[in-house]
Amino acid sequence: MPPKCTTEPSKDPKARMPACASASIEPPDPTSTPPPPSFKGQLAKYEYTLASSPSRKRTRAAVTAAAAAPSGNAHSSSPRPNKKRKPSKYADPSKYAHLSPLVDILKPKLICVFVGTNPGVQTATAGHAYAHPSNHFWKLLHSSGLTDRRLKPEEDRSLPALYCMGNTNIVERPSKDAAELSRDEMTAGAAVLDEKFREYKPEAVCIVGKGIWEAIWRWKYGKNPSKAEFRYGWQDEGHNMGRSVEGEEEVAWDGGTWRGSRVFVATSTSGLAASLKPTEKEAIWKPFGEWVQRRRAERGFVPGDDSAEAVIDNTPLHRQCHGSSYRQHTPAPAVPRMASPSPTQAGYRH
Repeated sequence: MPPKCTTEPSKDPKARMPACASASIEPPDPTSTPPPPSFKGQLAKYEYTLASSPSRKRTRAAVTAAAAAPSGNAHSSSPRPNKKRKPSKYADPSKYAHLSPLVDILKPKLICVFVGTNPGVQTATAGHAYAHPSNHFWKLLHSSGLTDRRLKPEEDRSLPALYCMGNTNIVERPSKDAAELSRDEMTAGAAVLDEKFREYKPEAVCIVGKGIWEAIWRWKYGKNPSKAEFRYGWQDEGHNMGRSVEGEEEVAWDGGTWRGSRVFVATSTSGLAASLKPTEKEAIWKPFGEWVQRRRAERGFVPGDDSAEAVIDNTPLHRQCHGSSYRQHTPAPAVPRMASPSPTQAGYRH
């Protein structure tokens, strides 16, 4: 007998529901056909899920593998960030105390002596001048005609015998670069240079770099040269180095009165000095090379021949360089007069 339905009051006064309504609803038959899904339900099975997509995973793996694999095309890889060289600062001499300074390559009465800043670490380690492969010193000597071939750093000590030239530095101690030297030791080194040139009396000195000439100028005149005062090439005779002490007269290489070594300011040969193009550096060095070649010819000196048996005018060639035989002298080219600091300024050497 079916249950008797009664009507129970609802909280909603407007609605009445038979209490036995739920009892009259039969459970769904599992064998019966389910009702068609709604429109949203039909779309759900086509929905794209990123996390569960196997093709997406394969794509990411392929991209990762391709990025890790080496490529022969430099443009296909990501560019590497440029590593800027950190600027150096003053380094105490004890930092490179394990390295030895270079030996000066000097003989009396050479045609010219080159003046560098100081030995770099690789140069001091090798024990030969301008030994770093990025330095253009030996290349510029050859291209300017100062040598008849490109010498190796290991041949530096043969410069006097082969080419009547020498080499020294304004500061003896080694360092990574010039920035590790103090301003004071650069200036003090100028006084040492002046004494060397007074002793050995070369016809000319070639300053290898603007910074060296600025240090010499500070020693002579107490300040750096102004833009108007600085120039590459031959300097006015008032700036000669190694002059005799006032009141003393010394004999020069040609038998005349010694008036000091003429000064030629050339560019730095360091690979780090990139303010001038290679062609511009060669143009600055060229006049000095031409002058040295003329002086060697006038002395009867044959470059590249250090044979003791080779003789010109009954004088061995190695003595030709050292002043035992001279021909007519070609002076260094005159340069326009420039406003020079007063000789009374501190440090000026007469």
